[in-house]
Amino acid sequence: MSTLVQILVFPRQQDDLDFVLETALEKAKLRKANISDWRIRKRSIDARRKPVKINLQIEFWGKEEKRSSQKSFQPLLSAESLSQQEKVYIIGAGPAGLFAALRAIEAGLQPIVYERGKNVRERRRDLAAINKDHIVDPDSNYCFGEGGAGTYSDGKLYTRSKKRGNVLKSLEWFVHFGADETILVDAHPHIGTNKLPKIITSMRETIIEAGGEVHFNSKLTDINVDADRITGIKINDGNWISATHVILATGHSARDIFYLLHERNISIEAKPFAIGVRIEHQQELIDRIQYHGDDENPYLPPASYALVEQVDGMGVYSFCMCPGGIIAPCATAQDEVVTNGWSPSKRNNPYANSGIVVSVSPEDLPNYTPEDPFVCLNFQKKVEHDCWKAAGSTQKVPAQRMIDFVEGVVSEDFPKTSYQPGIISVDLNTILPDLLTRRLRIAFKTFGRKMKGYYTNQAVLHAPESRTSSPVSIPRNPETLEHIQVSGLYPCGEGAGYAGGIISAAIDGINCVDAIAAKLS
Repeated sequence: MSTLVQILVFPRQQDDLDFVLETALEKAKLRKANISDWRIRKRSIDARRKPVKINLQIEFWGKEEKRSSQKSFQPLLSAESLSQQEKVYIIGAGPAGLFAALRAIEAGLQPIVYERGKNVRERRRDLAAINKDHIVDPDSNYCFGEGGAGTYSDGKLYTRSKKRGNVLKSLEWFVHFGADETILVDAHPHIGTNKLPKIITSMRETIIEAGGEVHFNSKLTDINVDADRITGIKINDGNWISATHVILATGHSARDIFYLLHERNISIEAKPFAIGVRIEHQQELIDRIQYHGDDENPYLPPASYALVEQVDGMGVYSFCMCPGGIIAPCATAQDEVVTNGWSPSKRNNPYANSGIVVSVSPEDLPNYTPEDPFVCLNFQKKVEHDCWKAAGSTQKVPAQRMIDFVEGVVSEDFPKTSYQPGIISVDLNTILPDLLTRRLRIAFKTFGRKMKGYYTNQAVLHAPESRTSSPVSIPRNPETLEHIQVSGLYPCGEGAGYAGGIISAAIDGINCVDAIAAKLS
């Protein structure tokens, strides 16, 4: 059995492996001659006080112990043999869908993937059209297309969902397809928007080479259920495709899927989600606050933050914080605006942005009825449409300096923003529902007391941050992972309400395939 030990080092010492080894051996009371191997297992920043230090978890193997090898992706069958096996139809090529396809190949099942959007290369043109021309392609944007929302919106791999499945397996697969091995070590692993497209492309090519199929510009448009069992699907309103195992991994913004299921009397439910604004500070300010004046240390990465507060019985918290990042336009329809954030791998932009959002439950909304599965979705849509109108019916967004927002003053000017389509000065208190603004105003003052310097008029709010998670859930049996009414239909990932990020979605995709394999065995 290996031995674990924790050590604290200065940032400049973390890459000096001889020093790290010597320090860890002394802490563990071991001799170098008595170990066969060692590694840095986990790395995190201890910024509770100055000077900032790096916390390292070191793992040692004794002379009689063998270090376990990293698990790479391994197909079970040849491509020719796989094409003759049971088919699993996967709707969506985000992390849930791609990892489901990879797991299917590993389990000897043939994955057939349908993605409504384009591949990563072609998708770039549509993202440019949003930023430059304010044109939104409803099937190819920051949310839809190969790799899903994560491909072009950051690539954070941190998850708290460790009980849901094998986090390490998912991370090791990312490394297998080209991610840096540091994601296996860092407490908050991150790939970066600039590197993800190549990794996602490698996954797709492997799926095809192994005998699976991946189809782009292919939207699920109908579903057939007979005797409480799924029997077929339609893609692009074409002919019926016989399908008895369907994984629905369509993402948190595929509203047409929710409407389709409802029309076919397949149960869906309103679920809690969060909505608010995306705030942008200068990264150097966040570094100075978080590193207690040690912000010019060249060995420290751009600082992040996490904030949470209860205000009048509802949570207000930071979401998807992007150090050295960019605010991006993430609408999926022409008559709405949506913001999100991303960072390149080096996180070297001068801005820090984060969603600051309010937790909203169906019961919190004035028109709530238990029978209405769309109450949260309709609230989300109204906020996005109202912000679109307020900013001139383009992909510009309404914006306001932080203190101006709290004091109800329209901002006269702005510092430079990373949001490329542009911003329009508006009093957000007149656009966003009071349910949100009242709590945001209180939370910002509280956050300013927690992080001295955070509450500043140099920070700009961009509205709205509304796609934190799906406002609708698709209920499933917790044992079989099938829909509670429809055998063979597997609601999966963020769009169904069972994940909250890249890794948790990937894990859920794997789990759904494992459930299918167990049913077939």
